[in-house]
Amino acid sequence: MLSATGLLPAQIQNLSNFDKNRLHYGIAMGYMQSKFTVRYTDDDAIRENIQGVRSYYIPGFHLSIIGDLRINEFLNLRLIPGISFLDRNLSYALSDDYLATSHLLDKERMVESVYGDLPLELKVRAVRWRNFRPYVIGGIRYGFDFASLKNNKNENDKSIIRLASSDFGYTAGVGFDFYFPYFKFAIELKMSFGLNELKIPDETYYTRSFESIKSRIFTLSITVEG
Repeated sequence: MLSATGLLPAQIQNLSNFDKNRLHYGIAMGYMQSKFTVRYTDDDAIRENIQGVRSYYIPGFHLSIIGDLRINEFLNLRLIPGISFLDRNLSYALSDDYLATSHLLDKERMVESVYGDLPLELKVRAVRWRNFRPYVIGGIRYGFDFASLKNNKNENDKSIIRLASSDFGYTAGVGFDFYFPYFKFAIELKMSFGLNELKIPDETYYTRSFESIKSRIFTLSITVEG
């Protein structure tokens, strides 16, 4: 068949009734980068020895199941339970005097986490153009860290970073749906910002060097829905 110009084939619209379904499912998997947002201590005695605390993005991976409920033509509600494997670090700037006199020599601590995630998000879709449809997303996320060390005991010479096992925050992002003959494929970029305090106070310098610590996660996902 020719288009109105008589020159080009008409665009075939794949899965023309897909977005009219009340409920459908899919899977999501992707690359993550995560770090902590840290507020440095106000304690001058600690600041003299530990002169700064930073965290840097470290790669991770996630796998999730998508449950998508159609509310209207442009709005969907999505529940996306899954699992995430995250490593995050804390990098300490130790003073030269402290390094010379203390057995606390590690300048970096790693926190390994395995999160069971339960995000609930709204998906706001633009008008479909042929086999392409952009969207924005926003919602809330609850995660439980199965690898949390919050109940472990600390020794000053082998200090661990004990953090709360529950993490609650909000998410925001954008995505692009592509319609193929038998399934819908999407690329999605999303940020998650932790809201609750993760710090578990103890007497180690590693923990006392910051007043507050929260999570931040960047996610690049691909999704397949059918």
